[in-house]
Amino acid sequence: MGILSFCFLVFLIHDLVSAQKTTDPSEVAAINKLIDYWSLKSKLNMTTDPCTPGAPWATETANPRIVCDCPANICHITHLKIYALDISGELPQELFQLTELMDLNLGQNILSGSIPPEVGNLIKMQYLSLGINNFSGLVPKEFGSLTKLKSLSFSSNNFNGPLPVDFGKLTSLEQLYIDSSGVSGPIPQELSNLKSLHTLWASDNGFTGKLPEFLGTFTNLTTLRLEGTALEGPIPSSYAALTKLEDLRIGDLSGEDSTLDFLVNLSSLSILSLRSSRVSGEIPSQIGTFPNLQSLDLSFNKLTGSIPDSLQDSQSLHFLYLGSNMLNGEIPSNIITPQLRALDISFNSITGNLPANSAKIGRSLNIVGTLVNGDDILDGKVSEISRCLLSDNKCTEKFPDNSFAVKCGGSQQTSSYGVRFDDDSETLGASSIYISSNNDWAVSNTGSFISNPNGPQYTTQTASQITSTLDSELYKTARISPNSLRYYGIGLRNGKYNVELHFSEIQMDDSESWRGLGKRLFDVYVQGERVIQDFNIMKEAGGSKRALVRLFEANVTNTNIDIHFKWAGKGTCCIPFQSTFGPLVSAIHVSQVSDLSGSSNDNKKHVGRIVGITLGVVAGMFITASVFYLWRVKKTPDHIRVGTDSPKKSLTSV
Repeated sequence: MGILSFCFLVFLIHDLVSAQKTTDPSEVAAINKLIDYWSLKSKLNMTTDPCTPGAPWATETANPRIVCDCPANICHITHLKIYALDISGELPQELFQLTELMDLNLGQNILSGSIPPEVGNLIKMQYLSLGINNFSGLVPKEFGSLTKLKSLSFSSNNFNGPLPVDFGKLTSLEQLYIDSSGVSGPIPQELSNLKSLHTLWASDNGFTGKLPEFLGTFTNLTTLRLEGTALEGPIPSSYAALTKLEDLRIGDLSGEDSTLDFLVNLSSLSILSLRSSRVSGEIPSQIGTFPNLQSLDLSFNKLTGSIPDSLQDSQSLHFLYLGSNMLNGEIPSNIITPQLRALDISFNSITGNLPANSAKIGRSLNIVGTLVNGDDILDGKVSEISRCLLSDNKCTEKFPDNSFAVKCGGSQQTSSYGVRFDDDSETLGASSIYISSNNDWAVSNTGSFISNPNGPQYTTQTASQITSTLDSELYKTARISPNSLRYYGIGLRNGKYNVELHFSEIQMDDSESWRGLGKRLFDVYVQGERVIQDFNIMKEAGGSKRALVRLFEANVTNTNIDIHFKWAGKGTCCIPFQSTFGPLVSAIHVSQVSDLSGSSNDNKKHVGRIVGITLGVVAGMFITASVFYLWRVKKTPDHIRVGTDSPKKSLTSV
């Protein structure tokens, strides 16, 4: 009994000691104030001490989540997570009384206002996530006081002005996510101190000036994204030292040209995208030897020379985009490997025949604007279109059309105003071209949604009604693309045309939620001329699921029209889910200015009716004139009797 009594006493003492561990009263008051301010009582009903052992809000999966550290009898709140719960309002001062916080996650909410300078009080912070919110104003320089930070995110917000030079104090920072945050101006030289960085997302910002040379000293970098900015080239040769890079995406540069020489030793790359980066010169053969390279996008540059034979030896390459360059020579005989899913060599002076194994990748192949022959794998019409789209080739049509209409991503439909929109529900791949069954138009797609949780989808749809239109069904489907989406009118009569483009944002939301914070931006080109820059459908239409029509004029001089929707690296990437970006279009209607008809088939019938009616009228007039003439001739002689009761009978008897 003595032993049992002693054990009972030990347990009792332990419980008493544990009971004495309580949360700092100021922190209790602060957390309760936050719960009230953000209306979280239904999700976080704390009737006990916030740091009570085994509390349900302390588990790994809890949201909201509160985790404490109790080194002595006083406990402190060290982790606070309120993630994707649509809390609104500004950051209350009580938040900054939680000075022991090491991990604060307020991402994917609708918090607004500026970030107070008191954020600098959280000097123990290591992980701070404020991304996907509505914060505005300047990025606080007080972030520079959080010198223990390892990860900082304020992506997808509405800040303005430059990055503070005080960021140079964050020498422990390993991850920095500032894409689509609204910051602008030159990237401060002081950031050269961030030698511990291994992840930097900084796309879709108003950065100006030259690409920073000092990024070449961040030798721990594994991920670098700098697309959709106003930065200028060239890409510094110092980037050759970034040998740990696995994901490099630079794009949409202006200024001086770059070469690809800096890539030669970056053999750890898995994703390489230098789209629209003013890259010239030849493609280094070493790229084909990179053992982990899965996606290579060098499109929309000024590359010359031939496609390296080494690319056909790659055992890892899945996506190869070389379109819109100045490449020449013959296509390598075995470029389409068993691993390759998509190949785009469009708009290059490449010749030769598609390899015999082209069928292995189905339609994930785009050769438009080249001199490559389809070798019976693709419809021969592709080669014909390709030649007509080359600038130095002249094309003619025996039976030209003067209109076409397409229901992008959906089935055939006739509009309330009588235009028949052709079916465009064909499944496209990451690099595809499809020609309509009536040979009136074609569509090509280039690009891959690498991180799309829904898989490789290039159309989207909604069951919701579309407002601001009498043709809601016309807008319920759309084609989307992560890079380049083009529609071609084929075999048109030369002349002036109206280009009617129909849009409705059906993939992004405009609700009072973090899901409504997405921004889609892309450019539109007609006949090679940019007619819209940074087009935001939802903003222009006044909300999502609202119809919007934009009208342009274009000249057709070589029987074809090219309507190009192109992503320029701008807009949010991940709202409401990963890989939500790039161009979107609902329908297209192109008609000659003098044309009164709808679709091209309707136009042919209309023209036939006009011809028939005209011939009928002429024939009728001829017959009437003939009858009148004969009547006059027969009436003149006195010995001829003319029946006056029925001229037709008289005509019949002649």
